[in-house]
Amino acid sequence: MSDTNHPSPFPFTSYPSSSEGPGNEPVYRQVAPVFPQPSFLRQAQSSEAANNNLEVPVNASTTSPQERPLNSKVAIPRTASSNIVPNRGRVSRACENCRDQKVKCSGQRPICQRCQESGIQCSYGDRKREKMARRLDDLSARVQTFETLLQNIYPNLDSLSAQYVEQILSDQQSDNHPTSSRLPSEFPSPLFSTNPGPPVGSIDHTKEDFNRDDKIQATGFVGEHSEIAWIGRLKKILQHFHRDPGRQDVDYSTISTANYFLDDLEVDVLDTVELSHRPPSAVADSLVDTYFQVVHPYFPIVSKATFLGQYKSYYSASSVRPGKRWLAVLNLIFAIATKYAHDSVQGTEFNADEHRTYFSRAWKLSMGDVALLDHPNLQQVQVESLSAFYLLTVGQANRSWRLSGMSIQSAVAMGLNLRNESDIILYNSRETRYRVWWSLYILHVLLCVMTGRLPSSTDDSCTTPLPVPFIEEEFSRTEVEQLIEDHEARSFFMENLVSRSSTQSTEHKLPSESSQFQSPGPSKHSDQVASAAAKILTPNISLHFLYFVELGLIMRKTIDALYAPGAGRKSWRSIEMVISALNGRADSWLSKLPAELNFTQGAPACEKERLSLAFSFYSTKILITQPCLSRLLRQASWDSQIEAFYTTTASLCGELATQMLELLPSTPDLSWVYQLSPWWSLVHYIMQATTVLLIIIFLKQKENTLQQPRAIESVSKAAEWLSCLAIKDPLAQRAWAVCQDLFSHPEIGVAMKRQELRLTLH
Repeated sequence: MSDTNHPSPFPFTSYPSSSEGPGNEPVYRQVAPVFPQPSFLRQAQSSEAANNNLEVPVNASTTSPQERPLNSKVAIPRTASSNIVPNRGRVSRACENCRDQKVKCSGQRPICQRCQESGIQCSYGDRKREKMARRLDDLSARVQTFETLLQNIYPNLDSLSAQYVEQILSDQQSDNHPTSSRLPSEFPSPLFSTNPGPPVGSIDHTKEDFNRDDKIQATGFVGEHSEIAWIGRLKKILQHFHRDPGRQDVDYSTISTANYFLDDLEVDVLDTVELSHRPPSAVADSLVDTYFQVVHPYFPIVSKATFLGQYKSYYSASSVRPGKRWLAVLNLIFAIATKYAHDSVQGTEFNADEHRTYFSRAWKLSMGDVALLDHPNLQQVQVESLSAFYLLTVGQANRSWRLSGMSIQSAVAMGLNLRNESDIILYNSRETRYRVWWSLYILHVLLCVMTGRLPSSTDDSCTTPLPVPFIEEEFSRTEVEQLIEDHEARSFFMENLVSRSSTQSTEHKLPSESSQFQSPGPSKHSDQVASAAAKILTPNISLHFLYFVELGLIMRKTIDALYAPGAGRKSWRSIEMVISALNGRADSWLSKLPAELNFTQGAPACEKERLSLAFSFYSTKILITQPCLSRLLRQASWDSQIEAFYTTTASLCGELATQMLELLPSTPDLSWVYQLSPWWSLVHYIMQATTVLLIIIFLKQKENTLQQPRAIESVSKAAEWLSCLAIKDPLAQRAWAVCQDLFSHPEIGVAMKRQELRLTLH
């Protein structure tokens, strides 16, 4: 219902036809009542029209509808003031001041109208979207920085802190990938077991009875970081794919079938040896000289200057009666030198069993009867470590590891693992004790790698400074003496030594292992002492020993972070961080080697020292990267990022094994072995690299992909070397027999034949 008291909301009639007005234009007829216009509005319109030279339209209140022209325009009232800024509508961006005060901004650049009138500085900030984008970039950069920091410090954390870091990273990965999917089915199926197992395959449990028989007892537990464990796993997989009826009697479930060490052989301690017997002076001089040439530069277990002085007194006067432990040290030096001389080409005049006679005499003098109940002293520590080294040279890795652990415990009982600040100990004796500790340390770590067992002590319990890079004959020089006595100068000297020879930027380097001994800043006197010592430093065997120790520290960190039983509970994300960090540390170590010791540059000097560092470096890098190769043997579904990481790292492991075997001459040469190489562990290095390459060859064979000729050529070269070494070395004979067994499997043999590389099986 309409209300007749109110005008219609539409005051115009409908459009008339074209014939209703002249010119065929429509005529609009006003039917709504006309309201009088206020006088002030009429005045405002007249004023505005006068100011703008506009014609004032006829007012509706004074002009009748009949007097209005057709299509007349209706006046729109305007403001009377001309100083007000015209309305520009909504601007795209307001300045900071107008936005803070929540007032309309003109949006003029570089200064808006309001800021110009107020005389204040005008600025336009980023938009909200740009601010959010920049903030996201900043946060992403910070996250990347923190992740890199965690990767760098992760290997140095204790177990509780490491678990906390892993949990944080695991939660972060879960938030970023809440619906991470498995790899597609076209990836290879598991080669051996559908159970993926722990990330690095570390052995945190046992499946054998190590007390079952003598052979198992001789082998003992073998951990994941030993090549014996790798060989055992490969044998099981080969047996899984190819069951030969002729091999039914072979039990590959025990690790002893892959063991090539000689611990199952008895170490005969002769009862008929005369404890006071001494060899002729000429023979003794030759043996002592041999020892200090081929062993002492790498393991300075005894002080050369002190021992030679005592040795000359012992042989110059028959009335001199040294103690039993010193005599044991002397006979162990004879035993090691005799074993070396017999195995070398020039050693045919030595009796094959003569080194056992010297060892038996040393054992009865120091280790028999109630000697183990005595409190240890420095000579007893030297006896135990030299005994461990001797057993290593005769292939007794299990017994050698046990004795080296005993020497570590004796050294800890004497406080050799701590920095000594006593005023009653001479500076040269203090430095000698430091070197004894580091000799025990790196020997024990090497044996831990061979046997796959954990070290006997922790790095947190050691504050012994790294050895100064000066030979013992230079200890009497004023510059070296002051450097040893001034701990602050010593720390500053070591720090400058590392930074001076490094070619890698500091932001990508992990903290040096010696950083725990560094001080914030040296005094002026310490700075002068360190500078004076740096001026007289030249490449020598002690500088080699320093880098050898640093590499041993990286190897020890690798064992703790990747192969300890607790490593089996770590996620692959955390393992990836550890591997990346340790790889970076090893590469940093390589970059800081001086040219004389850098084996990648081929410097002619210090060839023995360069080869020693080269074998140890490649062995360390293989240990770091091997978990990824082990993962391929237990292949299961993983996300693509981890898949890419461990396949790339596994390929790097094979490349490192090839580079290690390239250190060997093309033709086997026994004189090269005993003159230049680390002969005491050469078989271990060859077997470590060969096992890695055999695993890679097997994987390529199962994938039906092209073989790598370089890898197969390296395996063939290693086989030739083992065959040559087996002529005199029973350890090499065992290792060669293990390799023959692997070569006889069709999966390995077919791969070798594809490259037309035949192995002569003896």
